[in-house]
Amino acid sequence: MARALLVTALKGLAALVFAITLAACGLVEGDTRHLQPLSDSVKLKLTSINSSPGEAMMVRIYKEESALEVWKRTKDGTYKLFKTYEICSWSGELGPKFKEGDRQSPEGFYSITPGLMNPRSSYYLAFNTGFPNKFDRVHGRTGSDLMVHGDCSSRGCYAMTDEQIAEIFSLGREAFKAGQRTFEMQIFPFRMTPENLAKHHDSPHIDFWRNLKEGYDAFEISRRVPEWDVCEKRYVFNPAGGPLNAAGACPADSSEPELMAKVKAKQLLDEETFRVKVAALKEKEAQRVADAEA
Repeated sequence: MARALLVTALKGLAALVFAITLAACGLVEGDTRHLQPLSDSVKLKLTSINSSPGEAMMVRIYKEESALEVWKRTKDGTYKLFKTYEICSWSGELGPKFKEGDRQSPEGFYSITPGLMNPRSSYYLAFNTGFPNKFDRVHGRTGSDLMVHGDCSSRGCYAMTDEQIAEIFSLGREAFKAGQRTFEMQIFPFRMTPENLAKHHDSPHIDFWRNLKEGYDAFEISRRVPEWDVCEKRYVFNPAGGPLNAAGACPADSSEPELMAKVKAKQLLDEETFRVKVAALKEKEAQRVADAEA
């Protein structure tokens, strides 16, 4: 009984916070773009994957493919892909954002709260990525107002069509109304396979991307969104204990030891594939140079 009352109270609090957030954004009477209901087809598709509008969601972005995925938690606690949207435009190149004004779209792990939803965006509708997060801050990275928004135009953001952002915004809104405190967003340069990493093996960002791959693999194996924190200036996934010092030592234990053991085993196998693919690419390049000089 006590647990049920607590859950009900938390849901009410989340709905109140979301309502206050919208009011604080100065919505004018009659402006209901942020209140567009989910279509019957969206509701039907959610039902077909054993989910519902109020279930938790996760967003995944892949720069190289210009793809944004929305995943929804199902009744068994795992996540299923709801829909993939084509990103109109994103700024910069593969790799993280470093400083204000570099017009670079961020990469990393971000937690979207109701306060980051922007129903009065000049780009139709938007939500803030939350950049800079704990990882970005410990690395001295700067930037502000990095959004996923409509209007199909980007200066450091991820731009969608108005129709797409309306649907994504509404999915987030319904999750918050049901009591979800956040939805997670994972932003990658590409799908984190050893083959893709091998294609970019000479990038200065390769170590950063290997770190992102740990969280990517944790989700791929479990189909559950991993908890993340920052220690030793790197992302750590499903750590044991409370909040970590971003520059301090990482904990020895994990809250999900079996899963993270599987992640480590996968990384070892993928690293061998990575080495083989890189060697093949270098051999191919050497042959191309030799043929050109012949």
